[in-house]
Amino acid sequence: QVQLVESGGGLVQAGGSLRLSCTVSGYTFSNYGMGWFRQAPGKDREFVASISSGGANTYYGDSVKGRFTISRDNAKKTVYLQMNMLKSEDTAVYYCASAKRGVVATSIDGYDYWGQGTQVTVSS
Repeated sequence: QVQLVESGGGLVQAGGSLRLSCTVSGYTFSNYGMGWFRQAPGKDREFVASISSGGANTYYGDSVKGRFTISRDNAKKTVYLQMNMLKSEDTAVYYCASAKRGVVATSIDGYDYWGQGTQVTVSS
């Protein structure tokens, strides 16, 4: 059974930092790219970042470039999202997702499995 479990969300002041984690089970983590998405109330789910299976390639949404960093530890079956210089517009539920095999995607349809999400709230 595939499971993705996010953690690390919370309330932070603008300009602060948070690190999200997503630990997976039920499949060979190191074979698959991973991604982070977010969804604010009343808005569509938005691509945040993705990383290839080995970690060599990363991609970011325009709104987070230079502030967020995606990384992974294949031994721990965990993907991370380091978020710095947070802004109020970063407030959303953040989801990690497992990409279809051989894909490092920036769109929702490139992903097969999703976590339950973790809330990030940035106060201004």
